Amino acid sequence: MTAFFASSDEKITALKNDVYLRLETSKNYPFTIRTIIMASKPFIIYGANGYTGQLITKMAVQRGMKPILAGRNKKVIEKMAAAYDLEYEICDLSNKSELNDLILLADVVLHCAGPFSNTARPMVEACLYNKTHYLDITGEIEVFELMAKLDDRAKEAEIMLLPGVGFDVVPSDCLANYLKAHMPDATHLALAFMSVGGGISHGTATTMLENLDKGGAVRQNGKIIGVPNAYKKRMIKYKKTPILSATIPWGDVSTAYHSTGIPNIEVYTAMTKFQLRLLKMGNRFPWLLRSAFVKNFLQSRIDNAPPGPSKKQRKKGRAFLWGEVKDKKGNRATARISTPEGYTLTALTALACVEKVLAGNAPVGFQTPAKAYGPNLIMEIKGVAREDMPRQIKI
Repeated sequence: MTAFFASSDEKITALKNDVYLRLETSKNYPFTIRTIIMASKPFIIYGANGYTGQLITKMAVQRGMKPILAGRNKKVIEKMAAAYDLEYEICDLSNKSELNDLILLADVVLHCAGPFSNTARPMVEACLYNKTHYLDITGEIEVFELMAKLDDRAKEAEIMLLPGVGFDVVPSDCLANYLKAHMPDATHLALAFMSVGGGISHGTATTMLENLDKGGAVRQNGKIIGVPNAYKKRMIKYKKTPILSATIPWGDVSTAYHSTGIPNIEVYTAMTKFQLRLLKMGNRFPWLLRSAFVKNFLQSRIDNAPPGPSKKQRKKGRAFLWGEVKDKKGNRATARISTPEGYTLTALTALACVEKVLAGNAPVGFQTPAKAYGPNLIMEIKGVAREDMPRQIKI
């Protein structure tokens, strides 16, 4: 096959890509060479100044990667770029010209600036226009559904749209696909998670606040429907002891359907009785949660809190996920996964996905993590364990 290049720079880029791909598929390639090639393939971290963006940047540099840092906070991004000897760009998502100029600098964008319900659209439109692969760390249902609707446009542009490459939703998406493989005829899927130690970042808390008055969501007969907060509750064995859990509008209500085709999906999280009462109270007085006074008060509390879990908290923290599928006959299959703390896992899985895309492994169109890379994607991460539980067969 003969290749034609418009310039010597394009030829060099193509040769680097070819070398990298051959190294990536070899089991015995020298790490030093891999690092050199990786450094020659830039990607953009937008929102690098945020709590999670900073964590991802640090881990990327430790891996020998050379991300281009971008975002609106010039002071923080300039300081980070100087500390890590990285390129940077200051760019506001509302400025289309700046955004297009930014996207042209790399073939891959890792979008880390939430709330993604506000920021995903301009970024993904720029990626579609400039034919740049889009990844993000969202957990918001409406963003996943937006990306699914852009599938045809992504295929036409020959790029991948891969939202949710963090804790939302890599481990749960992989668990859903793993269970689906165990029970291909499953009609119902329940997923749940519990975090021990750690905490939440300002960005996560702000996203939660914005969605506080919107209630819950589940998928029934293939369609996402709105339900009250804590619509259902059940006792779930994340480890040995059953723990009170209730439904929440987690991203898998969207993604697990696209990954598995299972039409009925619920997602639970562990919570105390007090937390459950607060959610139920929100169902009774939704107008209170919508009031500017309450939202401003809660936002001020978020702004004055620590930016996220400390290094010590992240090191000690763990996350536990549980999943169950059942078929029309009532047969059930259940499995569990334990992972590093959520923000640490987000950085690890996001970079694992970026590395695959940089290596040329980027199936075009809208994807979910497990749909693109299989249910064992999560097992590539150090510190992850998966456990099958006894299958229940209804007689």
